[in-house]
Amino acid sequence: MDFKLYKNPDGPDIGTAGAKVLKVDGLCFKDLSGTGELLPYEDWRLSDEERAKDLAARLSLPEIAGLMLYSPHQMVPANPHGPFPGTYGGKTFPDSGAAPWDLTDQQREFVDKDHVRHLLAMVLENAETAARWSNELQAYAESLPWGIPVNISSDPRHGSSGAGAEYKSGAGDVSKWPEGLGMAATFSPETCRAFGNAVSKECRAMGITTALFPQVDLATEPRWMRLEDTFGSHPQLVTDFSKAYCDSLQTTEGEEDGWGKDSICAMAKHWPGGAPCEGGRDAHYPFGRYAVYPGNNLKDHLKPFIEGAFDLPGPTRSAAAIMPYYTVSWGLDEKDGKNVGNSYSHYLINDLLREKYGYEGVVCTDWGITADPLPEIDSFSSRCYGVEDLTEAERHLLAIENGVDQFGGNSAIAPILEAYEIGCKRHGEKAMRERMERSAVRLLKNLFRCGLFENPYLDPEESVKTAGCEEFCRAGYEAQLKSLVLIKNTGALPQKERKKVYIPTRHIGPMKAFFRGDIPAQDIDPVSDGLVGKYYDRVESPDNADFALVFIESPLSDGGYSKEDREKGGNGYVPITLQYRPYKADAAREHSIAGGDPREDFTDRGYKGKTGCAANEDDLDLVLEAKKAMGDKPVIVVLRMHKPTVPAEFEGSADAILVDFGVQSQAIMEIVSGRAEPSGLLPVQMPKDMETVERHCEDVPMDMEPYTDSEGNAYDFGFGMDWRGVIKDERTERYQK
Repeated sequence: MDFKLYKNPDGPDIGTAGAKVLKVDGLCFKDLSGTGELLPYEDWRLSDEERAKDLAARLSLPEIAGLMLYSPHQMVPANPHGPFPGTYGGKTFPDSGAAPWDLTDQQREFVDKDHVRHLLAMVLENAETAARWSNELQAYAESLPWGIPVNISSDPRHGSSGAGAEYKSGAGDVSKWPEGLGMAATFSPETCRAFGNAVSKECRAMGITTALFPQVDLATEPRWMRLEDTFGSHPQLVTDFSKAYCDSLQTTEGEEDGWGKDSICAMAKHWPGGAPCEGGRDAHYPFGRYAVYPGNNLKDHLKPFIEGAFDLPGPTRSAAAIMPYYTVSWGLDEKDGKNVGNSYSHYLINDLLREKYGYEGVVCTDWGITADPLPEIDSFSSRCYGVEDLTEAERHLLAIENGVDQFGGNSAIAPILEAYEIGCKRHGEKAMRERMERSAVRLLKNLFRCGLFENPYLDPEESVKTAGCEEFCRAGYEAQLKSLVLIKNTGALPQKERKKVYIPTRHIGPMKAFFRGDIPAQDIDPVSDGLVGKYYDRVESPDNADFALVFIESPLSDGGYSKEDREKGGNGYVPITLQYRPYKADAAREHSIAGGDPREDFTDRGYKGKTGCAANEDDLDLVLEAKKAMGDKPVIVVLRMHKPTVPAEFEGSADAILVDFGVQSQAIMEIVSGRAEPSGLLPVQMPKDMETVERHCEDVPMDMEPYTDSEGNAYDFGFGMDWRGVIKDERTERYQK
């Protein structure tokens, strides 16, 4: 796809694939409307606010409704056997002869007919394909009425836990950095700022202009499955990281208002904090719909938003968008007393977010909250919590009335149009039109801010040079090294290279997947022979080894719900365990704080006296058996910690414990061999036992009794070791518990 570039002497470059260019006062402007005259929204000399208001007033209601939609997940290319298939000229991708970056029939349909301008890119084959696909999309959108460009968004793409085992650069992929908890373990907002800078430049190189992150939830509930994507449990640390990350994502250096060619809009999540889910059950599933506040501690959860994402040090000033979580925030509605999903709460969205805290950016719902629920409560289903009795259109209207602008994962325009008609009868046509235009202005402003109306086009060769460049890959790898936390070392680390190492294979039993499908049992070799061979000689028997390197991960559970329990006459609710052996919840609450669902004839979701099991109980046996087999020879445990883990069962059998929050295996081997020194600190507590977990309040940070090991060290927030011993430095002074 070809495009022309026009240079303005003191203004933005103008890129066009088909739109005519107007020359006014010696300057170039795109004639996106095709009128032959310069309209205010086409005039880049005006403010983003002025331009957005002008264009919003010109749009038809369906065109505004299209802006409020978010496309389903896009696969580029859309292969027929993937989760979100597409067709090309009515044929599957392999049969069509299409290029990987060509638009699918479905993309053309919803961009043209449904006026969708916000697309969620899930899989992008590589940087070149991403850039060319973005160009094709933008050229197509430019050819349609008003020429409104497309805002491509993405979930996090830079996490290293799913990357290859070895550090590599220049591979056409993005740089790899620690996961959220790992970033927090550096205790360095400056490292997080460098991360955001790399993310913004690499994403813009692929055409991505909205980040569906960061996850600024304060990690107060240790059993929550999304805890590893947070910045930990210290309110000030999370706030500082949120501020640094959002600011670096959005800021283009040298621009007066901060917005420009390197900016991507940050969508901070999840208002008003998604972590305090009762018993650790996650709200992606109906059985986890409730957030509870037994410690009456909403204040700490709002801090990363109010003092972080809403109060940036740079000129962009505030995160461009916010996403509420699915949860019903039990008991927070002080005005109406309604326990409904956060986007359906007038108190949480209008009274708190919009009015009390003055947030004027885009509010986008989490994905899939408006459709009718499935009959099975143990499902990855629609999350219209508390408003199941409303129609789909009425749910849209309620959210719009609250101040919501956009519907995540919704690609159907009809319910928004019906919501508008209902709203006209309720509020009058003038008031409803004004309300819809307010959302249109907020959404369009983010397109103007990123310069998409002037030049959305990319040079694929430059994109390949930027994405996965040596500078960013090296910085990401250094951050991975900084994120590893040494919590125990009796002299077992570091281990000199070329020793003989025994690394046992892991076994994980059957368990539930994220989408609630069944995962069969599996055996896993935790690290490749090729990587190990760069440092040590791997042997099959501990008898022949100089030391054992045992890889384990946090206890894995089925999310706190069991159909088997329900079929045996129970309520279905079971404990989520953070230990490896079966755990009986005798210290749990007698009755749940929150409860109620149209699919249940009870409200008590308690699980006291029931037993929770870990699918990877065998991880514990690996450590115990290695210690028995190795005798006096060192046993080094590497714990991949998704969630705080009870160390009591294995700590005594480990001579050293290294905590990994999501890094490439090579980073681990660098620490083990002594090529690098550990410097990370625990961003969360590791609990003494499950009783302290049961006694803690889901909404209160760092309120558990931490585990104390055989060396007398407490695995508390901020603890970590280097080769000299326990770390005490300016970071531990800055972020005290």
